[in-house]
Amino acid sequence: MGTVVFFIFAIMAIAAAWGVVTSKNIVHSALYLVLCFSGVAVLYVLMNADFLAAVQLLIYTGAVAIMIVFAVMLTLRGDISVSNTENRHWGWGALVAALVFIIMALVILANPDWRILATPWTSGGSAEDLSLLLLTRFMIPFEAAAVLLTVALVGAVVLAKGVKESK
Repeated sequence: MGTVVFFIFAIMAIAAAWGVVTSKNIVHSALYLVLCFSGVAVLYVLMNADFLAAVQLLIYTGAVAIMIVFAVMLTLRGDISVSNTENRHWGWGALVAALVFIIMALVILANPDWRILATPWTSGGSAEDLSLLLLTRFMIPFEAAAVLLTVALVGAVVLAKGVKESK
């Protein structure tokens, strides 16, 4: 039964990602993105990565996707029925993506020295253990990501508000 659920949500996530790329309406693209993030969260649950699933739902599906929808709604002016006209060359993008994937797979499979095994996780997998790890060993990258997200949010607000021309 787990395999059937996996394939259903994997196909849903891939179809939603395809909808993000090929939709001509940018609001529909943002909603497809929310659906894709939700499908990935279910896949995390199926892999027993409950913390990652919760983070996926709370941060990506909840916060980032809603921020994208608000940014799109605040910055668009006029008719949005055909607001994403620059996706007519999606075939070339798919071809380039397939070639990059094939080249990366060949490089990884041809070079056994690149296969680095992960060290086993000796601590528990609770949220407390992960928070201690984030606030001790990985504190600088964690804070850098927080600052980057804050700057992106401020930039989105400035773009949405618009700049008045001064004379």
